[in-house]
Amino acid sequence: MGLVHLDDKDEIESFLERDPYLNIYALGDLDEFFWPYTTWYGSRRGGEVQAIMLVYDGPGLPTVVAVSRAHEPLADLAASTLDRLPDAVYAHLNPGLKTVFAAAFQTESGGEHFKMSLHGPPAGVSGGEAVRLGRDDLPVLQALYDESYPGKWFDPRMLETGEYFGIRESGRLVSVAGVHVFSERYRVAALGNIVTRPERRGRGYGTQVTAALCESLVRKGIRVGLNVRADNHAALACYRKIGFVVAAPYEEYLLRRSGSNAQC
Repeated sequence: MGLVHLDDKDEIESFLERDPYLNIYALGDLDEFFWPYTTWYGSRRGGEVQAIMLVYDGPGLPTVVAVSRAHEPLADLAASTLDRLPDAVYAHLNPGLKTVFAAAFQTESGGEHFKMSLHGPPAGVSGGEAVRLGRDDLPVLQALYDESYPGKWFDPRMLETGEYFGIRESGRLVSVAGVHVFSERYRVAALGNIVTRPERRGRGYGTQVTAALCESLVRKGIRVGLNVRADNHAALACYRKIGFVVAAPYEEYLLRRSGSNAQC
């Protein structure tokens, strides 16, 4: 079973569609919006793909995505890619896969996480006061993140999807939910950049903006997923209330190549 560089979208899609709710992010990265930033490694046996690993090199630190229910083929693939990876990456890994990367990288845990998925419209909750945001809302949206979610990764291009929803009080944006990944072609969206101003939390705003976003996506036939820290109990309660279920656990790590001076 040998390492190969994959560049056939149809072949990659066919593999990822075996478990679409586990692969929401990777499927979205096949979209032309994200594709130029991706590198795909795979292994084949008898001409059939056995495992896939994605390196996304967009704005910020490159990200490695190595999550699969078939752990052993993925572990073998990961071991064969170690010398091809950047000297500093952020990694989403199968539980236990850290030991493979530890052979070449120093590992700093980013915590245990869940991949969650929604299999239908929001259950028993509505978008309430939430409204759709657009390109003109970028300054106030960026200000909200800077004030209430400092350091959060946000790609302003995602506003062009039309899939950001917010709640205002007296004209001031106080809560928002959006997407990290979105593709109508591949029918997937990964939620992200969900935040409510600290002084307005506890009022259900986060649930409302997330529900409004999910309603919009589900109406379009989009499959919806998200990543969340396993210890973020408030967020988990919100997502479960809407109808999300855990698709799989995974772990996040900051990886720095041993002996390098890579800056993160």
